[in-house]
Amino acid sequence: MPYFKTIDGCSLYYEVIGEGTGKPVITFVNGTLQTTVYWKLAAKALAGNFRLLVYDTRGQGESDLGHAPLSLTLHAADLKGLLDELGIYQSAVVGISHGARVALALADQNPDVITRMVLCSISTRATFRAKMIVRSWHEILQRHSLDAMVWAALPHVFGRAYLKANERQLERIVKTIVRRNKTEGLRAHIEALQHYPPLGATLKALPFLTLVITGEDDPLVTREGAEEVAQACGGRHLELKGIGHSLSAEAPRQFIDVVADFLSGT
Repeated sequence: MPYFKTIDGCSLYYEVIGEGTGKPVITFVNGTLQTTVYWKLAAKALAGNFRLLVYDTRGQGESDLGHAPLSLTLHAADLKGLLDELGIYQSAVVGISHGARVALALADQNPDVITRMVLCSISTRATFRAKMIVRSWHEILQRHSLDAMVWAALPHVFGRAYLKANERQLERIVKTIVRRNKTEGLRAHIEALQHYPPLGATLKALPFLTLVITGEDDPLVTREGAEEVAQACGGRHLELKGIGHSLSAEAPRQFIDVVADFLSGT
């Protein structure tokens, strides 16, 4: 399996999907509880016209946690180092939830690397409810097990329609998420994100086109907050009806079509 070694010796797992060095590149950045597998369906569908880079950030999936304190600056530096290692000098970036924060941190540090950006499941207004949800995940990880934390997270990271349609598959979904994550890495990840600076204070106009996508049935973000992100970045906001936080998993065809149209310039 391919790994990239950061300057401080942390091994990050990555995959490049789609042949052809002349194709435009899309880099996908995971959210909390997600790994490279989350993007595989979208990457496969887009591989005809793009090269796709998927990777696990520190503490996620197959990547090491490392010894440095986790931060947005560190995650963005890791991603820039990976792009440099692969000879990718420009890329569109698609980030969801925590991955959207990493994408914005990369845009702040290295805007010339990014051609276009899709920010998913993100908003400036983190409700008190959302903060308590994340705090509860951390407390469960501290006191109980990873699978207990994943069960607690399901109603928040998936929309009601998806949960109802996949009721018989929830046990398998939980086991799959648990198998792809490590308690130590996830604990450090959630601890770090509780101390990130407020998103609204870090936003600014971006020198490339930006699309913000959120789900109508997402308890972790607000429509008003997503619209503020889009306005501050100089982009636009799209809300998917009846969809929760995990856009690509819940509405894969719709998500793929929207992303493909936007990144193709149509």
